[in-house]
Amino acid sequence: MRVPPFNPYIAVVIGVISVSTSAVLVKLAGDAPAAIIANYRLLLAVLIMAPIMVLKYRHEFNQITKRDWLLTTLAGIFLAFHFILWFESLNYTSVASSVVLVTLQPIFAFLGTFLFFKERFTPGAVISMLIALLGSFIISWGDFQISGMALFGDILALIGAIAITAYFLLGQNARRRLSLMTYTFVVYGVSSITLIIYNILLQNSFVGYSPDYWLIFLALAIIPTFFGHTLFNWALRWLSTSTISMAIVFEPIGASVLAYYILGEEITWSQWLGGTIVIFGLFLFIMSTTRKSSVTIHKKVR
Repeated sequence: MRVPPFNPYIAVVIGVISVSTSAVLVKLAGDAPAAIIANYRLLLAVLIMAPIMVLKYRHEFNQITKRDWLLTTLAGIFLAFHFILWFESLNYTSVASSVVLVTLQPIFAFLGTFLFFKERFTPGAVISMLIALLGSFIISWGDFQISGMALFGDILALIGAIAITAYFLLGQNARRRLSLMTYTFVVYGVSSITLIIYNILLQNSFVGYSPDYWLIFLALAIIPTFFGHTLFNWALRWLSTSTISMAIVFEPIGASVLAYYILGEEITWSQWLGGTIVIFGLFLFIMSTTRKSSVTIHKKVR
């Protein structure tokens, strides 16, 4: 294996910081509908990727089978609703609560493999899942003490985690047969079309936003998407899946710190306690399932 052009651990640190900006950027565009924010994040990402696809990867479209088109289409639809649910949750609950609860996605993914692929869990995995779920209960209970709407936001974030799990489960087979670029382009394209239809049905306006909002939409398409997930995928050439997965667990910490300094969001005791327990549980879970690689849990799209 050739020597990497720069330290992959530095790439992972940059990636974690980049994905941590996503929730804060969504909050900064809070007056725009969640589905519009999601729409432009994915649509602008597709437009940025389009020239590369035309010049370098267009021949791969001939390799996509009907089954792969079906799976990637379904995956793209679930990805669209993941963004709708998660971005909408940020209208009701804090960045800290929302991001921590969405980070439970690896657990939902392995539960999905248990239900659909008969994947078996080690006792350590079961215990770590219970620990993480206990932490999520503490967060939700604390938010409920603040307001019922905060709890509603927590529920949306959890459903968003389930939606992204469906995205991974549906798309994992097609992802193995297609290049990352082609698969991502198709899925983002399907998600963009889904969101356009959804926004039309809700009669959300596609125009009329200030220049600041368009900069936020563009930042969402570039920073967490390309400087986040693209760097994670690049680092996988030199680092293990478990290393990347554990690094991404730090996203709620980064997001909470940014929300504190940029948005002035205070972190409650229940968020501190519950978030710490969730992150600890996820660390244990990832370590106990390192050998269980049937679902790629590191490629979260946030």
